[in-house]
Amino acid sequence: MTQPTPPGQPYGHPQQPQQPYGQPGYGYPQQQPQQPYGSQPYGQQPQQPYAAFPQQQQGFQPPYTVPAPPAPTRDNVGLGIVVALVTALVSAGIYGAVIGATEHEIGWAAVGVGFVVGLATGKVGGRNPALAVISAALSLGAVYLGQLVGAAMVISDKFHTSFSTVFFDHFDALQKGWKEDADAMTFVFFAIAAVAAFGGAKRAAQ
Repeated sequence: MTQPTPPGQPYGHPQQPQQPYGQPGYGYPQQQPQQPYGSQPYGQQPQQPYAAFPQQQQGFQPPYTVPAPPAPTRDNVGLGIVVALVTALVSAGIYGAVIGATEHEIGWAAVGVGFVVGLATGKVGGRNPALAVISAALSLGAVYLGQLVGAAMVISDKFHTSFSTVFFDHFDALQKGWKEDADAMTFVFFAIAAVAAFGGAKRAAQ
């Protein structure tokens, strides 16, 4: 004996169980399970963090640059004076050797003496205005001493005696002979050397 077919159900088809309202299968597609935060679905490339994005761009420049701190100002008067004195003595010896070899006072050599003294003083001592004045005064002494050294070399060569005998044993006579031979050009060389030393010290201290 067959069972009666329920109303609305086609004959010969079993009845499907009904799903509750709002559940998958009641006219709605099933929802895909959500991925946990931070995990990527299959087939997608992992995203780069925000901080790494600017580094991947070619030619990326920061919005601003931090300026470099200014260089410390040099101001060492004591060391500058020592260097000026040593440079003046060395320059005087070289200048005297040039005069002794040529037996003439050379103007460019006097300028070189002043400039070297001022340059060394400004490089080491800094921007103190007193160093420029000191280097100018020491350059005058270096030119004067160089001329005495040159005269002693010429005299020792002519009289076939040692340089030390003429320079140290007869220093008073050497100074007297220098005064007698000094002319206007001699003092011009002094002035040029002082100006060169002053300008060299100012330029080197910048």
